[in-house]
Amino acid sequence: MRLANYINGRWVPATASDALPVINPATAEVLAEVPLSGEADVARAVEAAAAAFPEWRRTPAEERIQYLFKLKNLFEAHLDELARLITMENGKTLAESRGELRRAIENIEVACGIPTLMQGYNLEDVARGIDEHMIRQPLGVVAAITPFNFPVMVPFWFLPYAIACGNTFILKPSEKVPLSIMRAFELVEQTGLPPGVVNLVHGTKAAVDALLDHPDVRAVSFVGSTPVAKYIYARAAAQGKRVQCQGGAKNHVVVMPDADMEAATRIISESAFGCAGQRCLAVSVAVTVGEAHRAFREAIADIARSIRVGYGLEEGVEMGPVITRESKARIEAWIAKGVSEGATLLLDGRGAKIPNYERGNFIAPTLLENVSPGSEVWQTEIFGPVLSLLRAETIDEAIAILSRHSYGNMASIFTRSGAAARKFRYEVLAGNIGINVGVAAPMAFFPFSGWKESFFGVVHGQGRDAIEFYTEKKVIVERWPSEWTRAF
Repeated sequence: MRLANYINGRWVPATASDALPVINPATAEVLAEVPLSGEADVARAVEAAAAAFPEWRRTPAEERIQYLFKLKNLFEAHLDELARLITMENGKTLAESRGELRRAIENIEVACGIPTLMQGYNLEDVARGIDEHMIRQPLGVVAAITPFNFPVMVPFWFLPYAIACGNTFILKPSEKVPLSIMRAFELVEQTGLPPGVVNLVHGTKAAVDALLDHPDVRAVSFVGSTPVAKYIYARAAAQGKRVQCQGGAKNHVVVMPDADMEAATRIISESAFGCAGQRCLAVSVAVTVGEAHRAFREAIADIARSIRVGYGLEEGVEMGPVITRESKARIEAWIAKGVSEGATLLLDGRGAKIPNYERGNFIAPTLLENVSPGSEVWQTEIFGPVLSLLRAETIDEAIAILSRHSYGNMASIFTRSGAAARKFRYEVLAGNIGINVGVAAPMAFFPFSGWKESFFGVVHGQGRDAIEFYTEKKVIVERWPSEWTRAF
């Protein structure tokens, strides 16, 4: 089945003839073909979005959000169907897919508050007889380019806020996982949203470049690797566009000697190996402080060995495959690289064989001990079920290790000490901080932060930052001399 683009309220075939297979990473089954749309298809989508914008921006905010209320209810009604599609094309477990959808729904709910969130402010008599007002107005046509690891959630970091603010929207989803977001757009279509307000164009780099270069696209959002984030940020900014780019990560967790070791180990394991480690908030490095090392080392190895790896649609499976054969090969190469750099292979997940799914892209949980700060395996985002173990003698040494890293997406600490927790959150150079939390994923009414090479831009996705990103502030200074109105 060749997939279609969604443009101007209709499902239309791409003009491009080239396509890629959409492959189930657990079974190697070909699920569909995704077209590699190019400049012509993107131009059609932008034209439709630009034509829809004038009427959509004049639609009162209270009316705009009624479509989101309908969409929220449709997502709730079709949650299990969407979750199965995510698991089939992405590989994560059904529980993880349902959790992803709950986060998408949460963003729809928050965007329904636009009549309040989008309000400006004013002050009378900034000078005698002169009043001043600040109002927010939509930008126009905006676009998002989203990754494979959260096929529905990440697009909904952007779509609900963009259209609630009065913009029209184009999505370029990952070509690896197009099926679940297409089904989500079919639900969007059922809300009766006017044609052209939302559009979807499949493709790879050619489609991305066309969005970055098109003069009518005012803003671009991106989530993916840091090298691509840098490319998109530079190219879009050179065209005068507003840009926000979420990049890669190498998230550290510090385990203090006073931590609740049983709870810490369980939570860190879920963070490191959930979604097969393919999360931008997954813990990648555990830094144990002092005497915490021995207890944590043994406990995390026991839990990691017990994790049931398999097809996410099967009952009891706790971790699925990685997304592609190429990803599997890359991750296994990084495990070997870590060993060659002097790390000890405490648990080797390479060569995992799952009965009945021998063609799947499976890697079992892997633990690399004695990883050196500064080594390549420490510096690199592996994006797989690999946890590195480091030691530090003090919390100051642990924080120094974290601060040396070029990424700054998330960092967590496990401790019973309020003083240690405060020092950690105060000093660590990362945008999302967890205190006894393994995945510090912000709720939709907070921004999804990120520092250093984990984010390029000024304002982030979600919450009030989304309103800042998707609106322009206009300031009006007005005076009405009384003599002008005496006749009335």
